[in-house]
Amino acid sequence: MKAWLNPPQDWQETADTLKVTTLPDTDFWQVTHYGFQRDSGHALLETVSGDFDYTLTFRGNYTDLYDQAGLMLRIDESLWLKAGIEYLEGVHQLSVVVTREYSDWSVSPLSGPLEFTTLKLSRRKEAITIEGSVNGQPLALMRLLYFPETTAVQVGPMCCSPTGKGFEVEFSGMKLEKVSEIPAE
Repeated sequence: MKAWLNPPQDWQETADTLKVTTLPDTDFWQVTHYGFQRDSGHALLETVSGDFDYTLTFRGNYTDLYDQAGLMLRIDESLWLKAGIEYLEGVHQLSVVVTREYSDWSVSPLSGPLEFTTLKLSRRKEAITIEGSVNGQPLALMRLLYFPETTAVQVGPMCCSPTGKGFEVEFSGMKLEKVSEIPAE
């Protein structure tokens, strides 16, 4: 079952898509560099246990500094990650933030126009792999990281507008696939 963490005022979900208009002053961030703690971004999360792959495709009308959309993996407000597109100084950036009480941030600028982005997050015990693709290109590794192995985590689409007035984003192709453990030989 999916549930909103900080529901937006304006959203619509059909069988195939989720359309969201973000609220202003929304973000996920903890302490590092800026000193503030924010857990106000929008995320439509479902609880899952064990190993899985989660994919989604999204497009947004990014206009203001730090407008962002993508996916989130979460245990609680101090242990989570988000990956996707973040708008920084007029450039779309592939972005990953990992938070273990303090947030870190990595970005990679895109060249050329951005039509849509596809992300795939894979969980295998304590290892998380995030792959990304823009405009239909093949998936490529964005980050491999340690994330504590717990019984259950939450995963789903997320979006925020830390400095802007809000923007529209559309998610599609949201797919959660459980992965069976391969028996030892």
